[in-house]
Amino acid sequence: MTESVSLTVTGMKCGGCETNITSKLEAIEGVLSVNASSKNNEVNVEFDAEKTSLDVITNAIAGAGFTVEAP
Repeated sequence: MTESVSLTVTGMKCGGCETNITSKLEAIEGVLSVNASSKNNEVNVEFDAEKTSLDVITNAIAGAGFTVEAP
């Protein structure tokens, strides 16, 4: 089952931050697409809920050094 989520992420300052988050999330099995925007403090993720979860995704973002607001 495919799900989409839009997360508010603080701490992104530039394209490098966007690339960092994108690469961390794309490494997770089940993540289908990632669009990170430092300008909007937003990360949109499409994922297969049978292979990963929102918790795994938010933990990966936090592990990269960014703060995820509650969805």
